[in-house]
Amino acid sequence: MAYRQAWQLQEQAYEDVAAGGERRLLLVEHPPVITFGRRPGGEQHLRSSEAGLAEMGVELVQSDRGGDITFHGPGQIVAYPIVRLADHRLSISGYVRRLEKVAIDTLAAFELVGQRDAAAPGVWVNDGSGLAKICAVGVRIRRGVTLHGIALNVQTDLNYFNLIVPCGLADRRVTSMKQLLGDRAPSMPSVQAVMIEQFRAAFDA
Repeated sequence: MAYRQAWQLQEQAYEDVAAGGERRLLLVEHPPVITFGRRPGGEQHLRSSEAGLAEMGVELVQSDRGGDITFHGPGQIVAYPIVRLADHRLSISGYVRRLEKVAIDTLAAFELVGQRDAAAPGVWVNDGSGLAKICAVGVRIRRGVTLHGIALNVQTDLNYFNLIVPCGLADRRVTSMKQLLGDRAPSMPSVQAVMIEQFRAAFDA
């Protein structure tokens, strides 16, 4: 689903949840798209012209999430939880840690060790040459209700990340479950199923 279309669905879900409706979890794969967060200076981390991106079929979108520049595309599971923080007695930082835990526990189900890095948000794995990002986090909180979320690289074509300085971190690599596991890499539906269970465990406990 295109990024803007999924964003519109998020906003519709947000209005319902903010009014007291059932919380939502939207899981999606996007066509190739580069998004800017609200952090100033993200445009400096774009390594291609808009014309060049258009030729490659990569959309460019200014989002209202937190964070810097990032890429979404096929082979990546993007999770948009729409929840009321008060229902779970979570601060914003506690919520971000909860999202990171969902990704870490999803990776663990496939024998990958994800971890946090105090110097940078998201989830990281040791790829043999040091830490590489496998899951990005970018959220927006309005009236105590969450928007946006996490993006886990499962079978993502990592070449797209060469078009940007991912999350503005020039000295950091990006990886995927496919790159780490090779032929043992899980399918998208299998990872999605595990992620749903991890969200349930993280937010129903």
